[in-house]
Amino acid sequence: MTSLSMQHLFEPISFHGITLSNRIVMAPMTRSRAIDSIPNDLMATYYTQRVSAGLIITEGVSPSPNGLGYARIPGIYTDEQIEGWKKTTKSVHQQNGKIFIQFMHVGRIAHPANMPEKSKILAPSAIGAQGQMWTDAQGMQPFPVPIAMSQSDVAETIQEFAQAAENAIRAGFDGVELHGANGYLLEQFLNPYTNTRNDSYGGSIENRCRFVLEVTQAAISRVGKDKVSVRISPFSTFNDMPAYSETVATYDYLSQELNKLNIAYLHVVEYAARATEQGQQLSKTIRSNFKGTLILNGGYTGTKAEEVIASKQADLVSFGTSFIANPDLPYRLQHGIPLAQPDSNTFYTADEKGYTDYPVNEASAYTA
Repeated sequence: MTSLSMQHLFEPISFHGITLSNRIVMAPMTRSRAIDSIPNDLMATYYTQRVSAGLIITEGVSPSPNGLGYARIPGIYTDEQIEGWKKTTKSVHQQNGKIFIQFMHVGRIAHPANMPEKSKILAPSAIGAQGQMWTDAQGMQPFPVPIAMSQSDVAETIQEFAQAAENAIRAGFDGVELHGANGYLLEQFLNPYTNTRNDSYGGSIENRCRFVLEVTQAAISRVGKDKVSVRISPFSTFNDMPAYSETVATYDYLSQELNKLNIAYLHVVEYAARATEQGQQLSKTIRSNFKGTLILNGGYTGTKAEEVIASKQADLVSFGTSFIANPDLPYRLQHGIPLAQPDSNTFYTADEKGYTDYPVNEASAYTA
């Protein structure tokens, strides 16, 4: 594969005051290396190694203690965490990279053994998820039933996101991505099976979208629309999210409302939507509704990414697991170099093995 055959994928792009060197995005991926939820030097090395991506989006980062559901997930709600993240942003920027932080409040996908004292497992409604979660202290444990959020819990959580956005800019990030996908808190509000509220945050499509939109507006109020983005995953059933009949109508409405807010970009995880004609049509609707920068994600190859960018189905494409074992992924895609395969046994361990020890291709210019 020559660089010429991927000319669209390697074109620069500018939006909302940020310029990216190519259209390849490193997708957010949980890696569980933040001991005591504090970003560290190892994490700074990991992200800097992958700086040839046009844009890096960090792993999911909790905006508050209540959002820490998994083992060794980083936060951005204390001064120590902010200082820890500065190591990453400084290093990435020294290599001329761009990096957004993803805010992931897990909601009901949590276990107390992974959370600090006095934190609470909160969700739109007191409906537990089926399945289990790894805890370092107790091994695999079932998900507990969450606490249904009160009106004051909702208001407080929205402000936690807003404060986290302010903290992120202090830490040197170029922007923030709100994780409204994969069955976490924001998506739990969208789904009528996980949100059975009878107040202004439940019931109708407009009400179920309200929390996502208010979190987005609150973040914008602190750092500006140019630095706020959202990720969604229509039709995904990940993390025990039941399918529902109003999916198309929900994301049709939500994408229109996000367009009105003129956010930096919309990031769509669309592998589930691609599986059906209805889902494929929804992807086209979202593209039509949202006039800003659109990122697509979902098992893309370099060739397929080039096709969707060339046909203007998307402006950028994000790659997940292929970035784990290929720190120089853009170079490999551009030059048709076979990709290394990651070791899934080390995805969520605590040290450098399977994290920062994957080599770059000898000819790669990307050796940061």
